[in-house]
Amino acid sequence: MAFDNLCKLLSEKYPDRFATWILGAAPASVKVLRTELSIEPIRADSVTLLQTQERILHLEFQVKLESDPPLPLRMLDYWVRLHRLYRLPVTQVVVLLLPPSESAVIETAFVLEATRHEYRVIRLWEEDPTIFLEDVALLPLASLAATVAPEQLLVQVAQQVNRIESTQQRQQVSAYTQLLAGLRFKKALVQQMFREGMMRESVIYQAILQEGRQEGRQEGRQEGRQEGRQEGELLLVLRLLAKRFGTIDEPTRARISTLPLLLLEDLGEALLDFSEPNDLIIWLQTHQP
Repeated sequence: MAFDNLCKLLSEKYPDRFATWILGAAPASVKVLRTELSIEPIRADSVTLLQTQERILHLEFQVKLESDPPLPLRMLDYWVRLHRLYRLPVTQVVVLLLPPSESAVIETAFVLEATRHEYRVIRLWEEDPTIFLEDVALLPLASLAATVAPEQLLVQVAQQVNRIESTQQRQQVSAYTQLLAGLRFKKALVQQMFREGMMRESVIYQAILQEGRQEGRQEGRQEGRQEGRQEGELLLVLRLLAKRFGTIDEPTRARISTLPLLLLEDLGEALLDFSEPNDLIIWLQTHQP
């Protein structure tokens, strides 16, 4: 999933929270508009349109500043079409996820002869992270906010994710947060922070891990250390997968059973980052001996 489309998904999932952040006050009501404005030069893939009681809020998320047609022209084109369609004021906001090159100019208006159209640009790397850390809807954006200690901020983000009580919501927010954090941090660091900050402290994870290791040790006493470790790790992996995705089909179980000990251990680590069963299939396809 493209990063800007992920932000679109979040803003449409939590339209009231995004509108409150952008407008600085909670609107009385807000709804997502499904209006399609796909005629060139409009690109509707990363655009969110929200309607409050008295205005349209147009959000556009950008990873790169450069585009064709240029961003100012697109914003003008959107404003005209939206105002003509709804006859309401239109607030336009571009959220830049990453800083552009030092030589780049961040434009906030379309200007040509007597025509001038302005819009707002939010530089996420200049935003106070507090608002994102305190709101689960905005939490995935927190790691891209302003900080003088990036890794410390990432730790704070992982800790906040860990505090989410609902397991399903925690896993979902964790996946979104790790994806966006990958724009700023190396993947290995992000995975390490979230494993240590959340999954390693999970009571369920620890219980299954302990049970798997205990059974592995028992098997080891009976059938030899190496074979016991193999069986114990296999049991651990299968139970972790069952906890995350339910019943694993027999062909997939058989493929997992053929993995050597080192790959089983790798899978035990990797599955903590899986968000859907297809992630397991992809992993097996790329790691099958």
